[in-house]
Amino acid sequence: MSPNKKGKSKGKSAESTQSPADVNTNKFPSCIRFVPPSSVAITIHAKPGSKLATITDFNDDALGVQIDAPAKDGEANAALLDYISSMQPDRENPMLQVIGVKRRQVSIGSGSKSRDKIVIVEEVTLQSVFDALDRVSKSH
Repeated sequence: MSPNKKGKSKGKSAESTQSPADVNTNKFPSCIRFVPPSSVAITIHAKPGSKLATITDFNDDALGVQIDAPAKDGEANAALLDYISSMQPDRENPMLQVIGVKRRQVSIGSGSKSRDKIVIVEEVTLQSVFDALDRVSKSH
């Protein structure tokens, strides 16, 4: 019986440590969320086949992203990850970077065959991702 009690008390302490983190994330849209220890998950609604890669929406439901690649053979997924990380300035708009991380820090967590995806960005803060997405969404 005592091992179960220890497990339950650990669960309660984990819940109490999550509450302050939840309070801090209330100022961010629910489409972006912190994933411990140092990652951020972004809910994305992808729109492949566009002429230009751009952010169309940034709200609680999802980050709307037009992708300049067709939805076949993983081309749109690769283009989405390249666009979201976009360490290099965009050719058409040299001042534009989306999140500005290395490509290896960005991956698809789920939804690789769906328009609705979860993209994971590693080694970033929730605030930095929010600031970058907010800046880019307002520039369009």
